[in-house]
Amino acid sequence: MSATPFAEPSRILITGAQGQIGRALVRLLARDPDFDIQACSRRQLDITNRKQIGEKLAELLPDYVVNCAGFNRVDPAEKDPQQAYALNSQGAAELAALCGELSIPLLHLSSDYVFDGHYASGYNESDDAAPLGIYGDSKWQGEEHIRRLLPRHIILRVSWIFSESGNNFLLRTLEQARHERSIKAVDDRRGCPTSADDVARVLQAILKQLANGAEAWGTYHYCGAEVTTRYGFSEAILAAARQYEELAVTELVPVSSRDMPEAAERPASSVLKCSKLLNTFGIRQRPWRSELQRLVRELYAGHLLEETQGRRVGTGDGDQVAKAQ
Repeated sequence: MSATPFAEPSRILITGAQGQIGRALVRLLARDPDFDIQACSRRQLDITNRKQIGEKLAELLPDYVVNCAGFNRVDPAEKDPQQAYALNSQGAAELAALCGELSIPLLHLSSDYVFDGHYASGYNESDDAAPLGIYGDSKWQGEEHIRRLLPRHIILRVSWIFSESGNNFLLRTLEQARHERSIKAVDDRRGCPTSADDVARVLQAILKQLANGAEAWGTYHYCGAEVTTRYGFSEAILAAARQYEELAVTELVPVSSRDMPEAAERPASSVLKCSKLLNTFGIRQRPWRSELQRLVRELYAGHLLEETQGRRVGTGDGDQVAKAQ
């Protein structure tokens, strides 16, 4: 859906522009004539700094703010809760309050980790939150601040993000598979991998409908289609990579989460049900397997693996895979 012909493009401020989803969204919207974007990394705009936020909003007067900033490392959040709550909770509150003063709607990213994982069948948006650790609790508190301070908001919970950058499960698995003969992957946690590019597509579609008059504010879920485990995801990653090179790994070992050293407890099942997004905005889930195949092909075609493995941009949960001892 395109904006009205000859209408001015919607002005979009994207925070956290160097994270996985931020980078994907910037790439996508930069080539869309319906949008005029201003992308800010954390260095350019610290969402915990009320003065910086206020000055940036007053300068740009965006039609929408998309908050892709956050502390997204699950285990480090247990070791540095102050930083996790500052970014995920207080930062969200500052954005919501200042957007509210200027009547600017906010699109905000949250996580499947707001749930405890006891519902094997998956979670709806209305299910009770019960985070197990600092990361999930900080994301939940951020959501609650936004609901309290800014009626015109979209909270989009996503899960198991992977992309060509950052510390994510895909890149970590590939790195180990290229150098280790045996690696382990957790086989008792269920979820849905989701590419950052796919989340960017969803945000783009929501923004277009909002710009055309939709008033469907609230909380939504999105993830890639098909439930799997970290072990199943690892199998798919290795199969995709073996189309382009002979990997060092010869053994992928399924293990229990109890056998993996982790600082934070994680939900056993973090499957998100996405029917509300489909029924409200008409946005369908895409298979994560096709997204994975595309991304692995691009990584090898562009010789990007060496670059990404020597440099970690952004943050993500690249856990639950480790070399065999």
